Amino acid sequence: MSKVEPGKTVLEIDDIMRILPHRYPILLVDRLVDIVPGEGAVGIKNVSYGDQIFQGHFPEKPVLPGVFMIEAMAQTAAAYTSYTENLDTEGKIVLFMGVDKARFRRPVVPGDQLRIAVRTVQRRPPVWRFEGVATVDDKKVAEAQFSAMLSQPL
Repeated sequence: MSKVEPGKTVLEIDDIMRILPHRYPILLVDRLVDIVPGEGAVGIKNVSYGDQIFQGHFPEKPVLPGVFMIEAMAQTAAAYTSYTENLDTEGKIVLFMGVDKARFRRPVVPGDQLRIAVRTVQRRPPVWRFEGVATVDDKKVAEAQFSAMLSQPL
């Protein structure tokens, strides 16, 4: 994958797609903002009724599954870490190692803008630990601690 110009504080979807291997319908981060190297960043996910998950969860009363919020946290952390640490991700994948203290506070529905703040808690490459907090309209909707590692494909 090609590199993203260094020093940006906002990454648009094209930049994110240069970093992450995910694609629709599982790419869950539309933009990265407030990027502070060594600290954290905020991922933005615009939740739309057109998102494929709502065809089955639940068509009459669509609610974004909590596991998708955790995945959005992981993608935000992966994009942030890969970008700010200028990691060579070519031919590698990021794998979850664990999720702890996950809590879901309120439903996320189409029309919401999910803001996913992640911060690095521990850095020992190839393993990182993060904390993530997702909000909608400044109200906490989910939070978790999680760890991931950069790995060769299985």
